[in-house]
Amino acid sequence: MQALSPTDSAFLWMETRNQPMHVAGLNIYSPPEGAGPQYVAGLLAQWSRHLSAVSPFNLRPVLRMGLWYWEEDSDFELDYHLRHLALPQPGRIREMLAMVSRLHGNLMDRNRPLWEAYVIEGLPGGRFATYIKIHHALVDGVSGARIMAEGLSRSADENKPPVWAQKVSKHPASKRSPAAPGLLTQIANAARAGREILPGIGSGLWDMLRMGAGAGAALPFQAPPTPFNVEISGSRRFAAQSYSLSRLKRIGEATGATVNDVTLAICAGALRKYLQAQDKLPRKPLIAMVPVSLHDQTDAGGNQVSLLLANLATHLRDPLKRLARIVESTSEAKERLRSMPRLQKLAHGITSISPMGPAMVTGTAKQHPLFNVIISNVPGPRETLYLNGARLDEVYPVSIPTQYLALNITISGYGDKLGFGYIACRRSVPALQRMLDYTDESIAELEQALAPSRAKTRAVPAKKSTRKARQSAT
Repeated sequence: MQALSPTDSAFLWMETRNQPMHVAGLNIYSPPEGAGPQYVAGLLAQWSRHLSAVSPFNLRPVLRMGLWYWEEDSDFELDYHLRHLALPQPGRIREMLAMVSRLHGNLMDRNRPLWEAYVIEGLPGGRFATYIKIHHALVDGVSGARIMAEGLSRSADENKPPVWAQKVSKHPASKRSPAAPGLLTQIANAARAGREILPGIGSGLWDMLRMGAGAGAALPFQAPPTPFNVEISGSRRFAAQSYSLSRLKRIGEATGATVNDVTLAICAGALRKYLQAQDKLPRKPLIAMVPVSLHDQTDAGGNQVSLLLANLATHLRDPLKRLARIVESTSEAKERLRSMPRLQKLAHGITSISPMGPAMVTGTAKQHPLFNVIISNVPGPRETLYLNGARLDEVYPVSIPTQYLALNITISGYGDKLGFGYIACRRSVPALQRMLDYTDESIAELEQALAPSRAKTRAVPAKKSTRKARQSAT
């Protein structure tokens, strides 16, 4: 058995019927050219031959003496984890998103490994989808996306075993545990970790207490109450749409912002429009919690995430001023994290949000939220991927709403597309599908605001054009 880290264990302790703690990925595929109506059935028949699973897909959680451990499931049953579904006619994207909404609200059986894979057929043109959910105690968003991408092929001619039958890299449970270190080594390791963790706790506490900061800074307890900061039910609604990455890059290049900052600004514009439509837009700006992956700093698996808080500037009408304020906010937060070692970053992030637990229990999170919404950006593969010859067309992440954080937005990259996934409590966040319209409008709003400056830039050389250039234009 392998003990879970405190961070991974927290996702098991936090789970309730109204608050399932699994993440998922929705992939949409086009079958190979000439594939008949039995293609999906044939794919499932191939997968069904792989009756055993490798780590971490063969691990179930067990509680021993108040601590959570991963234990290999000696009675693994593939039929429980692999499921075949078909959409009701007419098989539109709308029906698929409704099906995913229902599936994502269901808890998983803790007596079994905490994952489920669904193959969903019935989309127009023979297209089909896979929806695979994995408990957050096993993976975070970045490692989950990596596992799913590694399970696919770079060529239409290559066939791989299903993801549960493939060896997963960089997961602690996938490797044999080394021999236990000696007492002196353990003490030295603990002391070394303590030197990094204690400053992170101190900086996290300071963030909660300090009052003075830059104009764009986002600090805990600055967030206003919103309709998103309420208790939630167990039902879910999911909405998703893809947008061109190059389109967002052009906005970033014109404003000096990163793509991540542009996606935050797009979400901020959509949230502003959604709250305005309900006449519930607060005067103070919304604050977003943005996870920061630390996987590039360690080979450890599980959850390797710190966080920063971003001022979304939703009180500003001008989209370019809103983007500038977001850039200012995230730049200040990134600068604080940049100089910290990995363990200090982890401790800083955990400490910064530590009051959230008591606030949820007491209900004070409704009137005094630490932040209003979680917005994650998960990098993905740039090359085209295939599943037994079927081309992967679209990728959408499905994350976790929690008590007093009824809406979660996750963006995932694939090729020249960014897939925006909105998941929310069905009861607390009505008409979630309108967020897709507001996202479209938010992108167009930024582009229109930049259009005059681009036109002016293009006009300047024309005034100074040479005679030869003028002749070539006639």
